[in-house]
Amino acid sequence: MVFNHADFLEECLKSINEQKTNFRFELVIGDDFSEDNSLQIIRNFNFTNSNIQINVLPREKGDSYYIKRKKFGRLHNFRDIIDNCNGTYIALLDGDDYWTDPLKLQKQVDFLESSPAYNYCGHKSSSLVNGKINEIDISTNELTFSNLFFKNALNTATLVFRASSINKLPDYFEKVPAGDWVLQLIAIKDSKAFILQDNMSVYRVHEEGIWSLLDREEQIERGVKTQEFFKKIYNDKESIKLINKAIKSRRNTARIHKPALRQKIIKLLKKIYK
Repeated sequence: MVFNHADFLEECLKSINEQKTNFRFELVIGDDFSEDNSLQIIRNFNFTNSNIQINVLPREKGDSYYIKRKKFGRLHNFRDIIDNCNGTYIALLDGDDYWTDPLKLQKQVDFLESSPAYNYCGHKSSSLVNGKINEIDISTNELTFSNLFFKNALNTATLVFRASSINKLPDYFEKVPAGDWVLQLIAIKDSKAFILQDNMSVYRVHEEGIWSLLDREEQIERGVKTQEFFKKIYNDKESIKLINKAIKSRRNTARIHKPALRQKIIKLLKKIYK
């Protein structure tokens, strides 16, 4: 998934090109009308890995993709890429992140091939902030729907799914704030996920990143909106109870009130001190 990633794309594409696998894999790239030279970098990159089949999704302003993108927003790119994947497994990588282990895909596919009880596989990773790389702490090697619902523990670049576990996305998927988290929760509902202890990717935190631009309160509220989204999918009593508990925990941790109540307090204070 690419948008204005010209400064980072070479490293990203290189990390894909360096993957060593005993299987062929398809690279599906969706450039979301970048305003820099991202698309040119993609087209000019010299892929030398004979196991890779390249599919740069064709898009023009005014075409059917463009019309839907204008309607649904940036997550339509995410969905369109997934809809164009044909493999048994789907790995995710944003254009500003990169993989660090040439055996990453092989290790994760090998695990999923031998472990049918798991619908997807992640791994340890690092973040890159202001030129400094820090390992992201993950205290478990297994995830279930119940514990994943409280916190999105894995970043996008670590994920490899069974395609069959995410092939029926709801129509309103594009309206949720955190698409990768939603994918994980859909895949894991009646299954589980495994986290390999190998550190094999880097998540880049920078000023142009969509998530990075949000302040802490907005990140929390987007997380809450994502959690509330699941009431439309899982409306049994037990699931609703879990969702409400997770939302309450998220807001309590951030020490913020519900937006409506907070706005009422602000308006009241403005009247008092006017």
